[in-house]
Amino acid sequence: MKILVVTHMYPSQEHPENGIFVQQQVASLQREGVDVDVLHVDVKKSKLLYPWSFVPLQRRTLARRYDIVHGHYVFAGVVARSQFRSPVVVTHHGDEAFFGWQAHLCRLVSRLVDKSIVVTEEIKRSIGLESSVVIPCGVDFEVFKPMDKRLAREQLGLPADKKLVLFVGNYPEWRKRFDIAEDAVAQLKAKGMDLDLVVAYKQVYARVPVYMSACDAMVLASEREGSPQVVKEAMACNLPVVSVDVGDVPEVLAGVKECHVSPRDPTSVAERLALILERCDRSDGREKTRRYELSSIAKRIVKVYEEVLERRRSG
Repeated sequence: MKILVVTHMYPSQEHPENGIFVQQQVASLQREGVDVDVLHVDVKKSKLLYPWSFVPLQRRTLARRYDIVHGHYVFAGVVARSQFRSPVVVTHHGDEAFFGWQAHLCRLVSRLVDKSIVVTEEIKRSIGLESSVVIPCGVDFEVFKPMDKRLAREQLGLPADKKLVLFVGNYPEWRKRFDIAEDAVAQLKAKGMDLDLVVAYKQVYARVPVYMSACDAMVLASEREGSPQVVKEAMACNLPVVSVDVGDVPEVLAGVKECHVSPRDPTSVAERLALILERCDRSDGREKTRRYELSSIAKRIVKVYEEVLERRRSG
């Protein structure tokens, strides 16, 4: 099976964290025996490269016959659908499926391709296509795993004797709502709790699980998310999580001890953080989220490919 993955998000030397979940999915498919090529057009260099994407796509598909072209995100799906030599699969990852003209484009593209994958049930409802299949991105359980808290703090130069609350991601971006995490921690400090808020932003990927082992809890307060990888990664490290109701987080956290879904306000987040920090226990997230392991997700994607090819042959 020969697959061409088309994406505008993929790790590069300048942006090693960009689209790493796509890279991981490619590698996991290759481990399943799938022959995968990647067409990455790096639009971080220039937005004008979006329309240029059609040119290398046509060159690639004329030079080599692919069984399936798989686009990640809607614009890559448009590019993938510009050829008709191979069937097309598109994966919708995030909030582009919910708002404005991009949401309309997602719904249109989903009906022009051979199969749509969505990472959450919420996205499936948004695009309104019952035939779409829900497959979240997987987590590398070899990278994200628990380690000794003391050693993790020593490695990062973090204080050994304080409670530490972790915030992972692009904190200057308003929709990530770093202000809620800040205010929640400030409220707990005002009540006499000895803790700090630790931010992991633009970190080398391999250091993120070290932060997750070093800290006592993590906060996610975003206004919008698809299927936030950081929550599943925290689960793999047994890090307790307080998150607002966003994306598929309630489903991911369901039944996991020391994890809470909170209203999106600092006081509610602080109350749930206090419950975790007072008990000072780890979660059982790793045990409960094995279904998100990369190889499990890859097998489900291979099954989608096989179904698309079978339908093409029988049609």
